[in-house]
Amino acid sequence: MRKMNCWEFMKCGFELGGRKSKEFGVCSAARETRLDGAHGGRSGGRSCWIIPNTLCYGKQQGLFSEKRSTCEKCGFFWTVKREEGPRLIFAPVLLNVLQKVPRILRANQEEREAA
Repeated sequence: MRKMNCWEFMKCGFELGGRKSKEFGVCSAARETRLDGAHGGRSGGRSCWIIPNTLCYGKQQGLFSEKRSTCEKCGFFWTVKREEGPRLIFAPVLLNVLQKVPRILRANQEEREAA
């Protein structure tokens, strides 16, 4: 069974090419490629609670620490949690990926430039 991304579940229209994306922009969950594949989703579509500035419930959300209580009440969050079960990637691990990847990419770029 194919797993739904948050924009499909919420039918928000903020995904790439979505009905609201031209007017309001594309949600950061749909643009976040560092979490592509997490929980079987595309971009950050199944880890949206970790991604800053998502467009949820018609408004821009903040950082994980600011939106956590809202996300913990969200039906999509609980759907992912139920579907993933023991395979759920916990918030600190996902946050670590978001924080480390840019440093790894910069280090690789610096190595290429030095060569």
